[in-house]
Amino acid sequence: MKYLVDTHILLWYMVGDKRISRDTKKIIENESDEIYLSNASLWEIAIKVSIGKLKLRGSLTDLKEFLIDKGFVLLEFDYNDLETLLTLPFHHQDPFDRLIIAQSKTKGFEIITNDANVKQYFST
Repeated sequence: MKYLVDTHILLWYMVGDKRISRDTKKIIENESDEIYLSNASLWEIAIKVSIGKLKLRGSLTDLKEFLIDKGFVLLEFDYNDLETLLTLPFHHQDPFDRLIIAQSKTKGFEIITNDANVKQYFST
């Protein structure tokens, strides 16, 4: 199965945060699943680090090595994703999440998130 990981799930997974469920951890670590991370998540992390809203344990290079080591697949966004983004209702105002939602819908990937606002886009 193909999954797209929301930014906060990645950050929780990286530090072993207890808010990440066992089921979610099991999915991420299952070698038969493909786990994707949007470029939008990397953009969000870099911006939050640069403005002091987020501290990483290490550098962005360390993050890159972590992603490679854990088998995450980096997902670029494309015009189809942007077209989907234009059609999304405004359950959520966060531009990074909206792009991640659009990518999930366009690519048919299941999104892994704990964000109730994001889940609204997939409840119908």
